[in-house]
Amino acid sequence: MKADSSAVVDRAHLADPRDGTWTIHRYEVDPGHDGLDDLAARHWVPVWSVPPGGESVQRVLQYPVANLVIASGYARFYGVVTGLSTTTLRGDGWAVGVMLAPAGGYLLGGPMHRYTDRWVGVEDVLGERAGPLVAAVHAAMAPDPSSAASHAAAVGAVDDVLRGHLPVDDEGHLVNRVVAYVEGTPDVTRVAQVCDAFAMSERSLQRLLHRRLGLTPRWLVQRRRLQEAAELIRAGTARTFADVAATLGYADQAHLSRDVVRVTGMTPTALAQRFGISADRRAQGPTDTRAERA
Repeated sequence: MKADSSAVVDRAHLADPRDGTWTIHRYEVDPGHDGLDDLAARHWVPVWSVPPGGESVQRVLQYPVANLVIASGYARFYGVVTGLSTTTLRGDGWAVGVMLAPAGGYLLGGPMHRYTDRWVGVEDVLGERAGPLVAAVHAAMAPDPSSAASHAAAVGAVDDVLRGHLPVDDEGHLVNRVVAYVEGTPDVTRVAQVCDAFAMSERSLQRLLHRRLGLTPRWLVQRRRLQEAAELIRAGTARTFADVAATLGYADQAHLSRDVVRVTGMTPTALAQRFGISADRRAQGPTDTRAERA
């Protein structure tokens, strides 16, 4: 099991770098002859210890995929949260999660539009395998939730169950390629570009993404652009928010600001401050305040 240090993992997580109450351990899915990496993208194991009376709110611009999560107090299968996903951590705890590949959600739970903006218990998608899996993960994590050995045992138990949903079907491979194309091609700003790349009508693309992801093609493009905006703001390398908007192909800064506020509830300035980036007017440029109110 190999640790995953890919920077792309972090662009979805609007983490406050000053919050030291939690740690996320990330692991790659081992590529192999069985094709598990076509069904599951990566494993993640958060461990937290929040002082009594306190809380840590985790905010995530979720990827267009389902997640299966077994924690110390629950076990759930999550569809995609179309807005900002928030989780509040309290006390001491841990979770073992697998971020599925775009193909994976359907293979576990069927048509994914049934799970958009909601979760169900793992027993609803795994049936009689849910109980033994939850027990195995709890047993693996009991000795030391922070140890690599505990993580390897827990992840191994999850992978054994996931392999029962292989092989990935042809439509699953197609949706994996579509999502990889949108996420890996920064100049894709219109749904028509995706249709052209895969020789599909917009209606066919809509049906595919509705069934396999529970999402629209437009959402797929907009979410990647918002994640990239968060990544640029976090890095603090753009001179102004107008530069961020131009880099991502927005018509102007006001359009970027509206998208950021609509989904995250924060202005670009507030988002920068969450990342610990100075937001003085010299860094923002002279029109940012007005644009953020547009």
